[in-house]
Amino acid sequence: MDSNSEPEFIYVLGNKTVKTGQTVTLSCEANTSEVTAKWEKAGYRLQCVEGKHRVHKKGTRFSLEIMNAKQEDEANYTITLQNHSGSVSCSAMVTVELTDWRPLETQQEPMIMALKNFKICSGEVRELRFLLHGPIGAGKSSIINTLKSIFEGHQFINCLTGSDSTGTSFTTKYEKFTIGTLPFAFYDVMGLESNEGKQSRGVRIDDIINAFKGHIPDNYKFREDMPMIEEHRDYITSPTINNKIHCLVSVIPADRLSMMSEDVINKMRNIRAEASKLGIPQLVFMTRVDKVCELTSENLGKIYQSKKIREKITMCSNKLGVTENCIFPVKNYHNEIRSNEQLNCLALQALTQIVYSANDYIKRWSSRQKQFE
Repeated sequence: MDSNSEPEFIYVLGNKTVKTGQTVTLSCEANTSEVTAKWEKAGYRLQCVEGKHRVHKKGTRFSLEIMNAKQEDEANYTITLQNHSGSVSCSAMVTVELTDWRPLETQQEPMIMALKNFKICSGEVRELRFLLHGPIGAGKSSIINTLKSIFEGHQFINCLTGSDSTGTSFTTKYEKFTIGTLPFAFYDVMGLESNEGKQSRGVRIDDIINAFKGHIPDNYKFREDMPMIEEHRDYITSPTINNKIHCLVSVIPADRLSMMSEDVINKMRNIRAEASKLGIPQLVFMTRVDKVCELTSENLGKIYQSKKIREKITMCSNKLGVTENCIFPVKNYHNEIRSNEQLNCLALQALTQIVYSANDYIKRWSSRQKQFE
């Protein structure tokens, strides 16, 4: 090729995934060898370290070896080829798998059978009740769809979900959703919205608190301008344990966590504080994990090897004040038309945890009841 030719790539760098301690090689080929090559890591010129990096040029082929890969080597790498006729660049992501930092169940059937055979600890409680809350588009309704799909044997799409494009919550009622024949009930509420510089929008905190306490009936239609009050004709004045919420599930989108407004975060903190006063257990489902991690997107079975997912869990823990072992990453069914066992296992692990947490709450309630008898 003429040395005056503007450089072009014949093939570009490809994304690579490597285990800790292994060597990864990034390579590309140009249309000319008459170029200088510059490597960058995360937007900065790569400072080659002896025993760590090797840069090779053989004719029109260019490569970078990264030896003994560690977490700090995970980054986006760019090569720029330049001569007096012009320049061209391409990039690739290097992902370093961690050793599993949390165990992942890989067989769905044992979890499905355990949940189907689950018995609530108190005969007075008909079903365990879970309240899902979080910002619009977090995936609250999609969680219900996913769980119904697992237990009802077909892709369930009857529960409307919020629109990513319009930012509109389809949930307007305090609607109850059951999962097959399981003794569990899920309640969805309107998404939380920021009220900074505008009138009150989204679900009201006082309505969520009233739901905790069992004052809100099924199918109550939420109003953004007015909370449920004692004088309302449908207000449940003397709720029983079967009207109350037994576990609060905060739903957070992993890919939007850093962009969530402080106003919404503060609302979620306040809701958690009220739940704590009532002794209600609280867990977090972190959705859309495939949107923040290519490793996870390609293979959900490697979710607990992902540095990015662990970072998101730590960020979520810091923002909401929830311990990391109470945060469960999940992926909802979206464009899939067939059952995915890895996706199901994540959802089932999360469901199992909230079921046992809610049952523990019922045990404490039952114990207090006996003390007053």
